[in-house]
Amino acid sequence: MKEIGGETPARDRRSARTDRLSPVAALVRRHDRDRFQTVLFAPAARREALFALYAFNYEIARVRERVSEPTLGRIRLEWWRETIAAAYEGGPIRDHFVAQALTATIRKHPLAREHFETLIDARDLRLDSEAPKSLRELEDFAEASSARLIYLALEILGVPDPTARQAAFHVGTAYALAGLLRAMPHQARANRSLVPSEIAGAAWRHLDLARALRPTPARPVLPALLPAVVATRYLGRLRLAGYDPFDRTVTAPDPLQSWRFAAAALLNRF
Repeated sequence: MKEIGGETPARDRRSARTDRLSPVAALVRRHDRDRFQTVLFAPAARREALFALYAFNYEIARVRERVSEPTLGRIRLEWWRETIAAAYEGGPIRDHFVAQALTATIRKHPLAREHFETLIDARDLRLDSEAPKSLRELEDFAEASSARLIYLALEILGVPDPTARQAAFHVGTAYALAGLLRAMPHQARANRSLVPSEIAGAAWRHLDLARALRPTPARPVLPALLPAVVATRYLGRLRLAGYDPFDRTVTAPDPLQSWRFAAAALLNRF
């Protein structure tokens, strides 16, 4: 079952060699621009662990779109479950560059195994289910698939503060809700039962709750919570467009995003 967890595009390996990035960093840069940029604001000693975490997230997130039927998707996700189990239980390391980097990260940092299991379970549930029918279902999926990732990022950053974790819950949920709206123009099976303004309203509420918490100290948690900057920018443009996620002013990438992150870091806020 070598490489069943996800094939490694040759261009990603070439990019890594060319730009002196590790393979997992190159993968995240290519496929997850938002999180790649946030990692650059983390301490240098923690970046490779974050890249490994986000590369793993990319691998499990893309399973649904890469398989022709749910059974095949579950085989891939089970491969990742076994990889996580081996990493925690001292088993052999898989012959897959993301699995290798993730195993090293798990064995180096005190990461809660339950978060990995929840991340995989969330992707498993979406393999053959229809889009969530209620806002509550959307928020539950957002917490399981996004906030859990931020919990792990906080653990990598060495931030045990419960206030930071609560902020992570709200930021992760808001970012995922904004992400679902961002993906609407590209997904044939996009949820049409909930109106964009309703989803956006929930995302705004989570962002407000996160910022009201004001985790202390704030600077160490910023690399994990910077996705709030992306969600805020997107939701602002969406509001100006009358909550039309198909408007070109909304779908266009933000060329100043890295500068927005830098400003947030300078001002010690998210």
